[in-house]
Formats: sequence, C-alpha cells, structure tokens
Amino acid sequence: MDTFSRSIPRQLKSTLINSRLIDLSQRGGSVAVVACGQNFHQRKSHPRLCAPIPLGLLLEFYFATPTMPTISVDKAALFKELGREYTTEEFDELCFEFGIELDEDTTNSDRPIVDGKQEPPQLKIEIPANRYDLLCFEGIALMLNIFLGRNPLPEYKLTQPAQMERIIVKEDTTKIRPYVAGAILRNIKFDQARYASFIALQDKLHQNLARQRTLVSIGTHDLDTVKGPFTYEALSPKDIKFTPLNQTQEMDGEELMNFYEKHQQLGKYLHIVRDSPVYPVIYDSNRTVCSLPPIINGDHSKISPNTTNVLIEITALDKTKLDIVNKMMVTMFSQYTLEPFTIEPVQIVSEHNKETRVTPDIAPRTAQAEVSYINQCCGLSLSPAEICTLLTKMAFRAKPSTTSLDIINVEIPPTRADVLHQCDIMEDVAIAYGFNSLPRAFPNISGTVAQPLPINKLSDIVRVETAMAGWSEVLPLILCSHDENFGWLNREDDGNTAVKLANPKTLEFQVVRTSLLPGLLKTIRENKHHSVPMKIFEVSDVAFKDLSLERKSRNERHFAAAFYGKTSGFEVVHGLLDRIMAMLKTNFLAEGETPTGDSYYLKKLDDPTYFPGHSASIHVIIDGKDQAIGSFGILHPTVLEKYELKYPVSTLELNVEAFM
Repeated sequence: MDTFSRSIPRQLKSTLINSRLIDLSQRGGSVAVVACGQNFHQRKSHPRLCAPIPLGLLLEFYFATPTMPTISVDKAALFKELGREYTTEEFDELCFEFGIELDEDTTNSDRPIVDGKQEPPQLKIEIPANRYDLLCFEGIALMLNIFLGRNPLPEYKLTQPAQMERIIVKEDTTKIRPYVAGAILRNIKFDQARYASFIALQDKLHQNLARQRTLVSIGTHDLDTVKGPFTYEALSPKDIKFTPLNQTQEMDGEELMNFYEKHQQLGKYLHIVRDSPVYPVIYDSNRTVCSLPPIINGDHSKISPNTTNVLIEITALDKTKLDIVNKMMVTMFSQYTLEPFTIEPVQIVSEHNKETRVTPDIAPRTAQAEVSYINQCCGLSLSPAEICTLLTKMAFRAKPSTTSLDIINVEIPPTRADVLHQCDIMEDVAIAYGFNSLPRAFPNISGTVAQPLPINKLSDIVRVETAMAGWSEVLPLILCSHDENFGWLNREDDGNTAVKLANPKTLEFQVVRTSLLPGLLKTIRENKHHSVPMKIFEVSDVAFKDLSLERKSRNERHFAAAFYGKTSGFEVVHGLLDRIMAMLKTNFLAEGETPTGDSYYLKKLDDPTYFPGHSASIHVIIDGKDQAIGSFGILHPTVLEKYELKYPVSTLELNVEAFM
C-alpha cells in the first residue's frame, strides 16, 4: 500500500473507496475524487472526474465535518462494570446490537506512555452524534447495563435543601450571553479516573452540542471555596479582575485576552466575546470571580479529585441546549454522590424580568407512540406490553394507554435529549428487538413518486450532450479564495456580489464562487501532467448576494467549459456553444436578421478576463426578451500566469436558467 493510502484515516478511506469517491492510484499528495453520476454510468469513457484535492485539504474537510464522536474508555474498567470479560468480537457485536460501533481495541496496539506508565488498553467507541448521554464512560456503562438487563432504570431526584443556592442574573447579560443555569453535586466521590471523565465530558459537550463553546459553556467549581448567592453579570473588560485557572498573576479582561491570544487550547475561543463591550462574569457573594465564560474559570474555585461538593454553572445563547448540557452533566455523575442519582438544584433569579426558575429540570418528558406505527415500520406484530418491555432495555418507562389499545405512553428520561418524535421511539424498539432479527421483506407500501426539478432536468440534458461531444465533467469545490474569484480573473469586487464566509478556516475558502471558471482552471492546473488537449466542463450553481431575498443570497445554475491545449481551441469552444444552442432549439441570429422564435447572437466583448479582441458576450432572445447570459473567449495571459498554466485556454460560461 502506498504512503498516500496509509495516511488516510481508515474510516474515511473505506467510505470513499466503497462509494467510488476516490481513486488511490494518484500520487504526489493529491487524490482524484470520482463521482460516477447517474447519467454517466452507461458512458464509462466519461466519468465525472473532480480536480485532485490536496490530501491535507481532504483531511481537513473530513475532520471539520460533523461525524460520529469517538469515545475512548478503559477496557478493563468497562468490562468490570458490565460484569464479564468480552472478546473483541463479542464486544463489537454488543455495540452493534445497541446501535453504536467499536472502532478500535488498542490491546495489541502501541499505546502511549503516560506519567512513566503505558496507557491501559482502550476501547474506542463511535456513538451517534445526538446521543449526548454516551459521551463519557459513565453513560456508556450505564446504558449498556440497562440494555443487558443488569441494572434497573435510575431514578433521578432533586434534593430540597434548607437554603437553595441562587444565581442572580443582571440585566446587562442580555447583551452578550443571556441564559444561565446551575446545579450542585454534593458529597460526590471522585477518583482519578472519575475526575478525568468528568473533565472529558465537559470537553466533549463543548466540541459537540455547544459548537466550540459558542452556544454553551460549562464552568465547574469547588463549592467549598466560594459562597453564594452568586451573581451573573456583564461588565467592561477593565472592570473584571481575577487570577485565571492555573495562573498566579491577577489580570483584567483585556490583559487576559492578550495573554491567551496564542494559547493552543483557549486562543480559539477568544473571538466569542473579545469584540463585545462587556464580558460575562460570575461572582460569588464575596466578589470572587468564579468564571469568565466561555473562556476560563478562576483559579480560586478550581476543582480537583479531592473536591466533594461541585457547583456547575452553565451559560448559553440557546436555552434548549443550556438545559440539555445541564442534564447531561448531572445525570452522568450523580451516580457518584453519597446518595446515588440525587442532585441539588440551583435557583436562577432574573431581577430585570421578574423570572425565577429552578435548574436542572430532570422530570421525564412524556410522549405517545402508536403500536400500529411501530409494527408497520419494523415489520413486526408486537403487542403493547411487548413494546413496553423492549423500551425498558433502552432506558424508557412505558406502559399501554388505558384509553386506546393502539397507544403506549412513554416517559423519556432526562438523559435522552435525542428523542423528539415517535419515530425515535420506534427506532429504539427496533434496536431492542435486534436489527438482525427484523423480518426481511420488500416494502408493502409504494415509495414516493417524484420527478426531477425542471432546472435539474435541463442540467442533465446539457450535461449528457456535452459529454457525448467528448468533454469530461469535473466537480470542483464551491468555495474558493477571494483572489481566485476576482483578482486572478482580472475582475473587481464591488462588495455586493459575492457571499463571503465570516470566519473561513483557510484562505482557500473565503467566498462562495460567482463563476465556475476558477474551479475549471484549478482542475487543469492540478492535471497538467496529463496529455493535452484537455476538455472539461461543469454544470453547477454559483451564488450571488441578493438583499431583496430573506436569505440575502440566491443561487444561479451555470454551465462552463474550458479547453486547454497547444492551440487556443477558440473554435472548439465556439463549436460547443453552437451545439448546445442547437440542442436547446435556439437558432443563431446573424447580424441584420429578424428573430423568428428563440434565438441567440454574439457581441464583441471588452472584458479584462479575456485576451483583447478575442472574446464575445452571448445574448439570447427568448419569448421576445433579450438578455445577456454569458461569455466566451481566450483567457488573458495574466490569468494563465496566476493559475500556472503554460498553454492557452479558451473558456465558455453561460446561465442555464435563462432557458427555463
């Protein structure tokens, strides 16, 4: 296997190969991405070949795309919780039955050395992205034990303290991060593994549900080092002074931003509040700073494995996600309190709007599911009682309705934020029953009858016609750099044309393309080692700003082609234009002729993208309406220089939507 193949993550490589999305025959740190479109299955000589994508770029897309989170758990500890030893194959089967996937058993792998000792064998488990209750060792062990029938369903309880801790919310917090919640895990017993899992769960929630802390951030504190009531305020950065976590020097908000600007972990979160005139901050009654969310906690209240009373405070922009995160933190680790599964609530008092609430709300949600719906979807004939028994394996409490034989009443535990509809309940019934045990049969209900959108149908017609003329379709990325979209084509940006990304990950992804030409030219550049001439095309969308629309932008379907060879190929591109117009039943209108029906004509074009005197604009008259729809010509030498092309290139681009 070549170096390139080894450097691709196993899951990514197998997915792409099985989907015919990559061809590993390419070398030089790039990969040819092939998408065999429906219209080209019968024309193997014309696959839809994308421009080779640099490996680093491919991997960046892979890791930036939301995927199933992978959780590493101690193998011996998990098997101890499950009450038996499993072989890798047995545990893999258990994971499959439960709806998760064993990605790797590191027993026979080279494991890192931590504090002078080799890391114990780990099980790397992939979980669904919406199963936040499985983001830690505690959740996986608990849910698998319930699934196996070893543990009863936990009963989460809120204690009623004589004096409930309060967080008082000030009005200015509405300017920056308006929501806050809290909870207390009192008399909790940590050890090193539990403590590490507690911290890791916060990180997983921050990266997953909280979207890199932009929507939600979690702060945990040693309650014995601070004193309530607490206040949640928004103050000028200069007015916030404290010693950040694991530091020895006090600093204000501005100094803190400068100090952590290049910090590997925290630097990426500074932008969330840095440009705000006020920063959120949580104080105790002695004006000791507990945290400056979503950046960092204060050093004064930091927790350790010896902490016995933990205050959890959570701030957010999204109230729903705020409640989910709070529930996940307390339900996962309340099993380690003196009385398991008990949580001490915190009262949230918003003086500015007279709102008072108690968090967390761990009361189970109620839902109903139809027996007939579940049986129809699963191909089963289960009774209501049998369905209720199966749901118990998935941590639900369920019982048949007293008013209808076709209804079951389901209590959804606070750990299952992923359950939103009876289809989610049906899915869990199927998992508990066993996917491998479901009857195999053809659907007895006909599928949806549909047809392509007219624009897609027209695009396919143009696509097939161009491929039959000997051109190869390519599928470049729809994002490009600002220079590629404008400067490299000798075009000016008026600021009102391109849709720009607010925080692009790289300089190569700054704008949504307004032309298909950059993608074609980059494809040619990456394939210069192939023989010439090269004839490629694309039929796809570009985007433009449009402030008259609610979404402030619009898509436009374009067709573009490029000829690259030792001669300009202008006549080849011109011939392709004539062929497409003939196929669309649009006649050429010579100068001085009167249009009869749909027709098109050419006009001399002065465009810096093209070589002077060697370009034309394309105009169509359809239903009596005259409009310019595109252009074609020989590209200017400066454009070729920017794209590192040594031979001349002729291009054609037009708006397909004009023919709708």
